[in-house]
Amino acid sequence: MTVRSILAFPDPRLRRRAAPVARVDNKIRQLIDDLLESMYASGGIGLAATQIDVHQRVVVADVSEPGLEPLALVNPKWNPAPGAEVQRHEEGCLSVPEVRAEVPRYSRVLVEALDRDGQPLALEADSLLAICLQHETDHLDGKLFVDYLSPVKREMIRDRLRKQRYVA
Repeated sequence: MTVRSILAFPDPRLRRRAAPVARVDNKIRQLIDDLLESMYASGGIGLAATQIDVHQRVVVADVSEPGLEPLALVNPKWNPAPGAEVQRHEEGCLSVPEVRAEVPRYSRVLVEALDRDGQPLALEADSLLAICLQHETDHLDGKLFVDYLSPVKREMIRDRLRKQRYVA
């Protein structure tokens, strides 16, 4: 397993749409292991391959809820669960360090994907896991949580992060 560098907003590579994975093989399993290792090393609860400049539809998540194992999802797709409501939740992102903002997300989602062995997986996620999976699949489409904010707020965040990088 290798800890990979995580791209930081406003890096244009974060805007690239990830391609579907044609086959889950050892290369994809290695990518999953690297994503988990990078996520844990950075103190996150989810990470998309796009964030480490690999543009394939793979995400990992570990929200540390009782009874839940770390998840690896290949080609994930989600839909709101029946009766799910849109709620605002505070989010952060490893690609947008030290920034948190309220973002609208569905309270429950139905997810379909392949697991690390290429087997079909279906699950219903709620609370933090639902938020995390919506956030991470957004990355695969080139979208970041700051895109839900006003253009003025987004520009303020971009400027602040640029200044922090130049000072550091």
